Amino acid sequence: MIRIIDLRDNTSPDLIQSIVSSIRSSTTALSSDVTASVMQILTDVKNRGDKALAEYTERFDGYKPESFELSKEEINAALGRVDEDILDIMREAVENIERFHTQQLKKGYTIEKDGVVMGQRITPIENVGIYIPGGTASYPSTLLMNVIPAKIAGVKNICIATPPDSSGNISDYILAAAAIASVHRVFRIGGAQAIAAFSYGTKSVPKMDLIAGPGNIYVATAKRLVFGEVGIDMIAGPSDVLIIADDYANPTFIAADLLAQAEHDENSGSILIAFSEDIAQAVSKQIEMQLANLERSSIAGESIAANGRIYIVKDMEQAIRLANEIAPEHLELLVENPFEILDSIVNAGSVFLGPYTPEAVGDYFAGPNHTLPTLGTARFASSLTVDSFVKKSSFLSYSREALQRDANSVERFAMLEGLSAHANSVKVRREALCLDS
Repeated sequence: MIRIIDLRDNTSPDLIQSIVSSIRSSTTALSSDVTASVMQILTDVKNRGDKALAEYTERFDGYKPESFELSKEEINAALGRVDEDILDIMREAVENIERFHTQQLKKGYTIEKDGVVMGQRITPIENVGIYIPGGTASYPSTLLMNVIPAKIAGVKNICIATPPDSSGNISDYILAAAAIASVHRVFRIGGAQAIAAFSYGTKSVPKMDLIAGPGNIYVATAKRLVFGEVGIDMIAGPSDVLIIADDYANPTFIAADLLAQAEHDENSGSILIAFSEDIAQAVSKQIEMQLANLERSSIAGESIAANGRIYIVKDMEQAIRLANEIAPEHLELLVENPFEILDSIVNAGSVFLGPYTPEAVGDYFAGPNHTLPTLGTARFASSLTVDSFVKKSSFLSYSREALQRDANSVERFAMLEGLSAHANSVKVRREALCLDS
């Protein structure tokens, strides 16, 4: 079911690049039909507002909305319908997420020297819209992972959009998480139309400054297309995991972690880098055994067949090089001494070390964010952090004496670039200072 590829005897210098290209090409195809469909939705909501939103909600979700926004009473009522032990787990997860993300807070700074005052101010984004997917599963963890860092950053207005069922209901778990996290407003809107509403605003839905949160290809495409009208956190593609496992690793653990990723959707990527045929075959057998008992076995099976890979490499150096080129969203180090190779990992969204750290503990509970760069973008992008919800602006003040001192240098630099008006804006002040003195 899962492909096993032996790389130990392949010395081609282009081998790793060809592997990376094949992995990304299988998951990054963007349908022109999807783009055209999303563009139509965006334009329609921009021009017709709530009327278009209602039509798309009825078409895609089977629900004809009388209103899009849930009241505070509707949100808080979910707390009484969710088991108290689940609420306690959510509250403990919030504490862990807060503990981790509070460390990311940064302060501005001021530098004063020789008549020049300059520095940096850090201010929160005022209005943030967060998309919480619906569809085949409910994701209260995604709500907490997005809302908590935004609140720590100081965002004043946090709105949630999530698709309703055919009766207009939102998952009690989503609403309970929203209540626990003190979300300001919740809207029963899904898909590209929700991104459009947050981007342009309607009579019922306020325009946001930034949109965060994952979604399907329609949501991801919508975020890509509205970027510039609003800010976005990232373009999240299909989720992926890469595991480096030595001969000390437990094949049962490895298979379970690969399948945990595969059950997200058919396009998820599940990759193992191993050092022996024995481990590869043992994991393959475990995948088949465990798959039969999964509730989402159909989705996981299709994902493993399409995007699952086991690469057998000759040594750790080749394993690390391959992992860094793939730049996975999640990287598990199931090796004897994982901390010894941690510093060699330069491209990964989040790293999980040792046999007792499955990706799931990071997804739900431990504290680090689970909104991570996908599709190899960990080469240049980071996970969602408090920084995702703030702006950094500089400030500068020159005294009279400081401008007199630096004027000639600034004028000459401006003229070097052929911008005489820039130079003149300094020159007129210099001349005025000379006249005054």
